[in-house]
Amino acid sequence: MSYDESVIPPVEDKDLLIPKQKYLSAGVHVGTRIRTKDMGKFIYKVRSDGLCMIDIKKTDERIRIAGKFLARFEPSKILAVSARIYGFKPVRKFAEYVGATQVTGRILPGTLTNPQAPLHLEPDVVLLSDPRVDKQIHVEAMRMGIPVVALVDADNTLSYIDLAIPANNKGRRSLALIYWLLTREILRNRGELGPDEDLPESYDEFATRIMGLR
Repeated sequence: MSYDESVIPPVEDKDLLIPKQKYLSAGVHVGTRIRTKDMGKFIYKVRSDGLCMIDIKKTDERIRIAGKFLARFEPSKILAVSARIYGFKPVRKFAEYVGATQVTGRILPGTLTNPQAPLHLEPDVVLLSDPRVDKQIHVEAMRMGIPVVALVDADNTLSYIDLAIPANNKGRRSLALIYWLLTREILRNRGELGPDEDLPESYDEFATRIMGLR
């Protein structure tokens, strides 16, 4: 299946982590109709229906940077978070491969700030699937001075985010592909995968299933 490449900047596959058609088929570039001022620099164009098209060259670049950055941390001190259901499986698979700590679903207040909380965590870095939906951890990380890496869509702001990865952070397949790529980049940077080696599972295995269908 071919996809309309006019919605992305001219780019060669050799300059990307994966062929551009994979980004397109997963909808990584498809943002929201709402665009914040912060996100303007990551938007390539606005489609006729008002949807913002995210620049996949910048997405790809930020995934590379995030992979190098996160690889520097002790695995268990990386906290990956998703309060949105489509992020549950990608986050869990990421944590499984990387050795990170993960929290999905409802996040209780005090997780990072209250040592007496039922689930108290002390990460050195947090990875948010959507800083607005994962606001509880975002605010607590800010208060504790913990660096924040976040997937940001066209409707997000960049306040108190140390490293932003522009991408569709709402789509099932987009979240799966982004977390798969981040996992691969971290493991490659650690030397646990070869420079051209892939994960044993495809990114489809990172995707949350719908209604029990595979």
